[in-house]
This record gives sequence, C-alpha cells and structure tokens, in this order.
Amino acid sequence: MDTAINILNYLTRQEAAMKVLLKDLVRMESPSGEPHTQKQVLARLEKELKQLGFFTMRMPGRKTGGFLYGRPRKREKEQPIQLLLGHCDTVWKRNTLAEMPVVENEGRLKGPGVYDMKAGLVQVIFALKAIRELGMETSLIPVILFNSDEEIGSIESTPAIKKLARISERAFVLEPPLDLDGKLKTARKGLGRFTIKVYGVAAHAGLDPGKGVNAIVELSRQVQQLYAMNDFEKGITVNVGMIEGGVSANVVAPESRAVIDVRVENTEDGERITEKILGLKPSLPNIKLEIEGGIGRPPMERNARNQELWKLAHAKALTLGMDLSEGLAGGGSDGNTTSVYTATLDGLGIPGDGAHATHEFIFADQLPKRTALLTLLLLAGPK
Repeated sequence: MDTAINILNYLTRQEAAMKVLLKDLVRMESPSGEPHTQKQVLARLEKELKQLGFFTMRMPGRKTGGFLYGRPRKREKEQPIQLLLGHCDTVWKRNTLAEMPVVENEGRLKGPGVYDMKAGLVQVIFALKAIRELGMETSLIPVILFNSDEEIGSIESTPAIKKLARISERAFVLEPPLDLDGKLKTARKGLGRFTIKVYGVAAHAGLDPGKGVNAIVELSRQVQQLYAMNDFEKGITVNVGMIEGGVSANVVAPESRAVIDVRVENTEDGERITEKILGLKPSLPNIKLEIEGGIGRPPMERNARNQELWKLAHAKALTLGMDLSEGLAGGGSDGNTTSVYTATLDGLGIPGDGAHATHEFIFADQLPKRTALLTLLLLAGPK
C-alpha cells in the first residue's frame, strides 16, 4: 500500500484518540504569565513522549514554566537531527474555560488554545506514534522542544532553540496555518520593540508656563516622525501602541514615554528602521531623549533553504490529496529564530481560526490529514 495512504488510514483510525488528548490539553489551562500552570500540561506531554520511547528532560524556568526536551532513546551516534517546535502556553487567563468551554459541534472543536497551538502538540505526538506503530524509521532524528513562553517572546527558551537549530538539518514549527484554507507559513515578519522616554522641564501651568518644556508636546512630535517611517508597500509597520506622560493637569509635563511596535519583512529593513528610531533627535530645546530597543525576533524570510522545505511539503501534501498554498504571517514565532540557522517551515498545525479570540477553533476533521503531512515530512530524507 502507498506509504501516504497507509499513514493517513492509520491516523484516521486514531482520530478519536487525537481528540481525547487535545481536549485534555486544552482543559489544562496554561497562561504564559502563570508559570505554575504549565506543570500539568508539560507533564502530560512528557508522559506521551516517554511512552513513545523518548528520553525527556524538563528544564525549569526562572520566570516561566520552562520547557520540555525530548529525543529517541535509541539512536545512532552522529546521526543528523530534525527539530520539532511547539508551545503549550496560551494568552488566556485561568478560568477562561467557564466562558469558553471545550466544545465540538458541526465539525469545529473549540476552546482556549486549541488553535494556537495545542492541536499542533497533538500532531507531534501522533506523527511519532504513526512512525513507530507502522514500523517506519526516520533518517533524521526527531528532536522535540515544547516551550511555555512563546506567547511572551520565548524569553527563556530562545537560547535552547538557537542551540538546537544550529545543529539541525531542518525545523518544523507546529503553529497554526494561515487562513481557513490552511496556508503554510513560509515567511514571517520580524518583530521589534522600542521605548522612547522624553525628559522636559516642569513648571506651573498657570504661574510660570514659559519656564517649562513640555515632554508630552515633544513626544507628540516624535510620534509624527515615527509614523512617517511606515511603508506598507514594503511591509514596514511602525506603531505607537502605548503612551503616557505628565504628573498633573496643572504642571508642564516633565516626562513622557511611548512604546513602539515595529514589523519588517527582511533584515535590511529592520536594520534601517532600527537606525532611524535610535537616531531620533529632540525638536525642542532643553529636552532629553532616551531610546532603547531593537528587533527581538528577526524576520523569517523566503530564502532558498526555506523554499526547498516548502516545495517538499507541497509535494508530500499532493500525495494526500491536498494542494497547499503558502503565505506571509505578520506575527512572529520561534520559527523566526530557527530560520536564522536552518531550513524552517512554519504553520504546520490544524486549520481553523480565532487565535487570541473568543471564537477560537480548529476544523477537527483535519487532524488526521495534517498529521499525516507532518509524518511524511519527518520520514523524508535530507536533501
């Protein structure tokens, strides 16, 4: 029997079991900002990996729930590896289940974190299970990293991700795909965060207004310069998302502050915008500017090695009856990081909608087919 069909048939028989695990994981609420909530979901994933014959290691975090690392116990020394990445943290606060219960109806499985991205975690487990149960072998060792801080920038897990990406032949990221038709993510914008602090001169707004220099007025002028840096045709966005300042209505504001979000499609634009922002100068006398920040997640670009991985996925998908498309994501993921070091393909999760939104769901019937695609990719030899 054709390998693709054999794998798909096996996973179709496993669909009910996949849903059980997924519902269990979704019910284990795991908000990024509450590290202690991560223990239960990471322990469940660790148990699943151990049952598949994996060596596992839980790395605790200082400010996060840490991450779970896994690799097969039986492996050949010096055998090259392939990296599978996913995160178990969600943007949802505890007790969200009271308002967003796990529900399956009309082909949609709903719940907080089901789409972004606990369905992807289930895919990893069952792709590995399919390979084991069907007596197949991968030429590249599958190495797993599930972190608990992706939604807050992978603040503690990034060093481990970089280390593994450097020694991996390729990386598969199980984030959800784009749009309802499930486009794979072959490019992601880079993300930057900057903070501008303005220091003026305080004065009484009624008695001595002329002796003051208003930091809020200065900041308003800086905001105009920042917005002039937007270039939507090139995919460059500069957004002043937070602003604050002043001490009282009757005081010429001595201080103000703004936080800026920057998104770019390529490294060169990121460097250019960073230079412009850090180089901003005061427009009023006796004003001091403090500017800090940079591009924290580099762009995941459509480079040659990433495109080769996309072509492989497109070809494998055709054997499953899927004609996939690719797309650019405005948000970042750990795929931005791995793409710097190795061939990366993102968005291999389950189609659906509602990331970070109350209608979050996946198309449940896509679990077997998308997991079969991941299985075929893991079985594919290196180029």
